[in-house]
Amino acid sequence: MIPFLDLNAQNSALKEEIDAAIRAVIESSEFCLGPAVDRFEMAFAAFCGVRHAVAVNSGTSALHLALLALDAGPGKEVVTAASTFVATVAAIRYTGARAVLLDIDPERYTLDPALLEAAITPQTAAIMPVHLYGQVAEMDRICDIAARHSVPVIEDAAQAHGASFRRAPAGSHGRVACFSFYPGKILGAFGEGGAVVTNDDALARKMRAMRDWGQYERSVHHYPCFNYRMEGIQGAVLGVKLRHVSEWVSARQRVAGAYDRLFRERIPSGLVKTPRPCPDGLHAYHQYAIRVDQRDRVRAELHERGIQTGVHYPRPVHLQPGFSELGRAGQFPHAEALARTTLSLPIYPELPSGAEDTVVNTLAAIVDRTAARRKEPTGSH
Repeated sequence: MIPFLDLNAQNSALKEEIDAAIRAVIESSEFCLGPAVDRFEMAFAAFCGVRHAVAVNSGTSALHLALLALDAGPGKEVVTAASTFVATVAAIRYTGARAVLLDIDPERYTLDPALLEAAITPQTAAIMPVHLYGQVAEMDRICDIAARHSVPVIEDAAQAHGASFRRAPAGSHGRVACFSFYPGKILGAFGEGGAVVTNDDALARKMRAMRDWGQYERSVHHYPCFNYRMEGIQGAVLGVKLRHVSEWVSARQRVAGAYDRLFRERIPSGLVKTPRPCPDGLHAYHQYAIRVDQRDRVRAELHERGIQTGVHYPRPVHLQPGFSELGRAGQFPHAEALARTTLSLPIYPELPSGAEDTVVNTLAAIVDRTAARRKEPTGSH
């Protein structure tokens, strides 16, 4: 069996460091925010190349907090990509604002800047590009358009820890950026966690209050807000893991490079589309997402042969039953085509040696057979 993800392998390698960090939190009894979270915030801000990180209890909370801090709410709109996890749009809905979806660039899989300007209205409160699969959106064009219209940019960087665009880290391009530390992310907590990062001193101060019941000082509540505080144990775990993220991203790139080479050598052109990292950035490979026809059949056959895969995501947001008001079938053709064909292969730093060969050889046999079936004559009349 080749698992899609093996968190035990990562965590066991760091067990002594993590155990010591957790023990320090227990001994201090600083379970909500506290010194471990403070230290992580400082280190993560430096990692992202910004002045501030505001740690919260999930990536969804990070998105919601950033939107609220930038005054998204009823009567406002937030422009975002049609290809994303549902949390992106759910956070917009939480504020009372309306999500305005745009189709994706068919090669980069992120918000297509060519569609952006026409979507901006006097009601636009923010633009929220999504760095899907670990590849940063085309931030120079997006930020230029946003600046012309005086609209803030919120990076949804939940999948982009360690990625960069034009040598600047994910999280350093917009007014704010939001990260998730769900356990399966490149940087994952021992549970839920998230952060908002920014260079804006006033906005950081506001969000620190908003995550803690709107308090700048104890028992004086300036905003009708939330308990979005990060737990001390999560800050401790993330502080340990953050020191290894750069090497983990390098390892993911090596695995991706091996996949790229094997696909070129062993699968005829046109049967499988591999990821295309753009030359203007560094792809962190949160997912190695190929595209293949008859995806569900291919995935089932891989599973039968002991290879686990993922699908990110099988249905775009506007075709989800709970968000059907955001668009109709056929409205975002590139996002819909990606959803029909995308398949995420195992990629993580601890992937066993030779696993890439097994995955590609098995996939080659499956797609060859699938292609042969399509070419078989259907009979005569």
